[in-house]
Amino acid sequence: MNINKYARILTNKNKHMKKLKLGFWVALLFSILTWGCSKQKAGDQSGLLDVPTEKAAAVTNVEFGGTSTYVVFAWNDLGMHCLNPSYDKLVILPPYNNLKVQVVKRGKVPTVVTTGVTVSYSVDNNTFSSGKLNYGQFWTYAKQLFGVTLAPNIGLLGNGLSGTMKAGAGFFSADGIPVVPVYDSGVKDPYQQATITVKDATGKVVATTKTVIPTSDEINCAKCHGTNAFDDILTKHDKAHRTKLMTSKPVLCASCHGSPALGSTTPGSSGKYLSQAIHGFHATKGASCYDCHPGATTKCSRSARHTATDGNCTTCHGTMANVASTIAAGRTPWVGEPACVTCHKGVSGIDTGTALYKTSHGHGNLYCSACHGSPHAMVPSLNVKDNYQELQYQGSARPVKTIGSCGVCHKSSRGDSSISDFTEKHAGASPQVKMSCHTCHTEVTTDTSKWPHAYQWKDSGGNPKGVD
Repeated sequence: MNINKYARILTNKNKHMKKLKLGFWVALLFSILTWGCSKQKAGDQSGLLDVPTEKAAAVTNVEFGGTSTYVVFAWNDLGMHCLNPSYDKLVILPPYNNLKVQVVKRGKVPTVVTTGVTVSYSVDNNTFSSGKLNYGQFWTYAKQLFGVTLAPNIGLLGNGLSGTMKAGAGFFSADGIPVVPVYDSGVKDPYQQATITVKDATGKVVATTKTVIPTSDEINCAKCHGTNAFDDILTKHDKAHRTKLMTSKPVLCASCHGSPALGSTTPGSSGKYLSQAIHGFHATKGASCYDCHPGATTKCSRSARHTATDGNCTTCHGTMANVASTIAAGRTPWVGEPACVTCHKGVSGIDTGTALYKTSHGHGNLYCSACHGSPHAMVPSLNVKDNYQELQYQGSARPVKTIGSCGVCHKSSRGDSSISDFTEKHAGASPQVKMSCHTCHTEVTTDTSKWPHAYQWKDSGGNPKGVD
């Protein structure tokens, strides 16, 4: 999380405790590549039968391929944010969620804009947090835990459950939103949804969309620590390390064990990052990822291509022992994470180096997540809410696919509503599609290792202003 302000809050608290065209990236042939990765034949959609394709709620302010001037992409930076179910004993994470948005002005050459428009967010059917279950304890103990006094329903960075997003370098964002997994009606749902509204300088709504702003309190320690799990953990910690946590409640774990998820840049006074301490200790205790992480109910990892019953966590992250040992060897948790290129080799632009997926961008300066979805919820997702924008912009009559239709952003007579539309009209699937591209676009390379992320083209007249 990019939460420098919160990092300063935690740093002060630690001192106290011591004392105390990416849409594109994926242009045109993404479906062919993904079929290949999943060992499907071109045109075979059997692997997507378990992916929901229900039509998303109608959105009238953004029409695909119509006359709308803007389209908007929105996502959550993590795929699932966790929060404590209570804050009077042991505290790992506060209610804290992030949203990021990119607004694209459509045209022959689309542009990402941050001026001339304002962007706002609101969490659907969720207008308050402090009066639900035990979440209000966060505001009761905010001063003791985080060194700040907060008004109810306001998060650590001053944001509430609705508001105006700040413009950044190529995006809009709202960080530290204190959303909880309970609607105002009392119904619990970890897949909360936010509505994003874009207005022009006159105040007219020019684009809207929805994105999941997920949050779960399924931090389940009861399997090993019993029904009064947090007290049991503190008691055992006191006995093993001669601490006095039981008499210091509530206790923020990150006060001693640095957590980059909360802005820490060092292992803290304990000398051991929280991730290393927890994963290392439990690696030999017979615990599995979903015993602690959300979970049997929440299903933190839900990307159809990247998950399994157990979340498939170890394929990317390694075992708990691996997680701990790599931190001990110098890796910084939350900063050094798995890379897409480890599995997806030979695709141009997929290797982002030391940059994380969630902070990387490509085609047209779009973030990876704008077209592919949030980490742990990359489309197609097993949860239809995650697929909202793909359904919104590319239609719901076909299996959900990553945003890859040129016409979503490229305002052109040749913009089609889906990959399948293109292949139907342009000689069918690969390999014929390679040649059909050359009919209009002279600079499409036949080097498939450069598809789709380096898929650059001009029309047959060499027009640098884009395809007409």
